[in-house]
Amino acid sequence: MTTTRSSTPSGTMTIGEIIGAFATGEPPLRIEAYDGSAIGPADSDLVLRLKSEKALQYFVTAPGDLGLARAYLMGELEVEGVHPGAPRDVFGSLEVFRKTMTRTPDARTLLRIARSIGRENLTVPPIPAQEVPPAWKRVVSGLRRHSKERDSEVVSYHYDVSNRFYEWILGPSMTYTCACYPEVDASLETAQENKYRLVFDKLGLSAGDRLLDVGCGWGGMVRYAARRGVRVIGVTLSKEQVEWGRAAIEAEGLGDLAEVRLQDYRDVPERDFDAVSSIGITEHIGRKNYHDYFSKLHGYLKPGGILLNHCITRPDNAGKVKAGQFIDRYIFPDGELAGAGTVHVEAENAGFEVLHEENLRPHYAMTLRDWCANLVEHWDSAVEEVGEPMAKLWGLYMGACQYGFEHNKIQLHQILAVRLADEQTWDRPLRPWWQP
Repeated sequence: MTTTRSSTPSGTMTIGEIIGAFATGEPPLRIEAYDGSAIGPADSDLVLRLKSEKALQYFVTAPGDLGLARAYLMGELEVEGVHPGAPRDVFGSLEVFRKTMTRTPDARTLLRIARSIGRENLTVPPIPAQEVPPAWKRVVSGLRRHSKERDSEVVSYHYDVSNRFYEWILGPSMTYTCACYPEVDASLETAQENKYRLVFDKLGLSAGDRLLDVGCGWGGMVRYAARRGVRVIGVTLSKEQVEWGRAAIEAEGLGDLAEVRLQDYRDVPERDFDAVSSIGITEHIGRKNYHDYFSKLHGYLKPGGILLNHCITRPDNAGKVKAGQFIDRYIFPDGELAGAGTVHVEAENAGFEVLHEENLRPHYAMTLRDWCANLVEHWDSAVEEVGEPMAKLWGLYMGACQYGFEHNKIQLHQILAVRLADEQTWDRPLRPWWQP
């Protein structure tokens, strides 16, 4: 291990030595501390710098991604060698740091660390204003987890940031879900349009049909289908999304066919839809609610109606479903992910027959790559609009997700399912009827 040591009192450890005590091997990047000590290869393209004692406090009081995020957002941790708004490389560096700093030192070393740090550095320093309480403490007006009122609060926390901020990141489509790239070098806008085309075709929609889009966001799918003569209702819990979506519908002259409502998907009064699209909402509803969720969507469809469920999943069906501390405390409070097999089973248990499913994991990594590039391009404007801590937070989050999709920590699955007619039959072609 390449470590630079500075002079310290007998028996105490340099910051580099303390960090090294948690390492499982040689870190693949340079880590430098405020006391002049360092660990890792001297010729690394990226240097992770702990700027002050507070950076170490964040690390030792909340090991893992939460402490790293706190230190980064509070300006006590920085990465050199990249643009300050280049979130992919920043998170890649932080993720490498987290992955290689996982060993628990022995008791004697822990005692030396405590003595070296000092009692005053074992207390939690100020945390960023954006952080919500831990799950066990989280009480939103005394509301039950995944109640309608609490879900509304959580959605507002994530999405009601700034429509202008989202426009800079997402581009003209204002689509905050995985795109589908027809070619590797396709633009983000082309890929998002292709995603909507894929959903539309999989659902077998045509002019005159009725579509319900749950978790409709800014109304991208709503407008895509309405342009093709489909009558569409979209529902979301975000006030800013509704405002933006309604304005876009009016601007395109689609008011006779398209509607975006501020409404919980559980409260839609209409029934007998030809199709339901659910693009990016399953992540918010909670694993225990999957059966009720799919049962509700089943009830919205007429016999023979089709559901497309598009959601982020885990690569297995046996592990945890709750998000890590960083995602839960800063991005998606109460968010949960399960494996695609779990989603598949719950759809079937609610009465659906699953016709087709596919994994779009590489497409989401590319989507996040393009969102991160947009943030870098508009960094100064984004900071002016929402402040540097919020811009850094979203860069860190999107970079984290890009890393996750690239390394199969998370996946994206589309599941196509049908509500069978009473005779347990359905009128569909024998083979997939859409183009990939």
